[in-house]
Amino acid sequence: MIYLDNSASTFVKPKEVIKAMNDALIKYTANPGRSGHQASVRTAMQVQEVREKLSKHFNAPTPENVIFTNNCSEALNLAILGMTKQNGHIICTENEHNSTLRPLNYLKNKGLIDYTVARQSKKTGICACDIAKHVQNNTYMVICNHISNVNGDKAEIQEIGEFCKNHNLIFLVDGAQSGGHENIDIQKFNIDMLTVAGHKGFYAPQAIGSLILSGKALPEPIKFGGTGTNSLDLNQPKEIPDRYETGTLSTPSIIALGAGVDFVENHYEEIRNRLDDLTTYLNYELSKLPVDVYTHPENSNGVLAFNIPGVHSNDFTNYLDERWGICVRGGYHCAPEKHKALGTLQQGAIRVSFSYFNTYNEVSRLVQAVKHFIKTM
Repeated sequence: MIYLDNSASTFVKPKEVIKAMNDALIKYTANPGRSGHQASVRTAMQVQEVREKLSKHFNAPTPENVIFTNNCSEALNLAILGMTKQNGHIICTENEHNSTLRPLNYLKNKGLIDYTVARQSKKTGICACDIAKHVQNNTYMVICNHISNVNGDKAEIQEIGEFCKNHNLIFLVDGAQSGGHENIDIQKFNIDMLTVAGHKGFYAPQAIGSLILSGKALPEPIKFGGTGTNSLDLNQPKEIPDRYETGTLSTPSIIALGAGVDFVENHYEEIRNRLDDLTTYLNYELSKLPVDVYTHPENSNGVLAFNIPGVHSNDFTNYLDERWGICVRGGYHCAPEKHKALGTLQQGAIRVSFSYFNTYNEVSRLVQAVKHFIKTM
């Protein structure tokens, strides 16, 4: 099997992540912070260590500004729903995932907010000028997908962050596709809230994500319950991270995420170069064929989208799976506004997405399969 669907979830996990997960299931299965006995304390210390790693990696002000969630979608829901401002206005972009668009649409349908979708004027991604034209008197937040999960378009988040700071706008960045692949400094880039998907660029297990807070914007909690602190108080704690981390944390996944952060930091340049090289190579090879490529050659972020004219994307991805053992994704990638922008609402798009563990030979095999399919049409 050749696995090229890493934007959905990385398939190959580093041995360090597998070991950490196994160790956690053996050594750290007590409930962290819920009891005073040594097993609980040891587990809580492991969770705190991962919090510190993520804080350092993204330059958060304190480890407590790292909030663990079940996934990136939950982190986005917390950030968006928790910051709702009655009669306010939000700007998002054409690159947003439904994890952003559906909460926004929910709030709009409830009559609480309105929102505008910014379109990119540059072929490579969203810039501050695309955001600026949509600012209204009641605009209070800008939401920006850093790297499109459809075709790898990359937003200029440092420039947009500066714009948001100058205009007193909350800046939320969806880092699902960029965390682990890009250097993101939330303080330098003026990011108020950053969401992270552990099972993608950090090679962690599924069902672990994070919301990283600068501290300038603190959403209201959207989940309530036990936190292990102030148990006699029926009000949710005000202190972070307890304010947001209701219920038992997924300790094994958190500990494995910590190992994933270590792996990324130890191999960052190699990972970045591998994604760059493989994306560029595939884009070049496909440019020789009668296919439609939707990824700009300058965007070598490990995600590439294309179509074969006259063929639905799902039909071709099924062919690759059944005949060649190659796993890529077709369809709409939970990003309807991006498909509207690309003109692929009828066909969807064939998405190829790489990880550090993919090879040139695997890409060559994919190109061979595309050529063979075209010849038999």
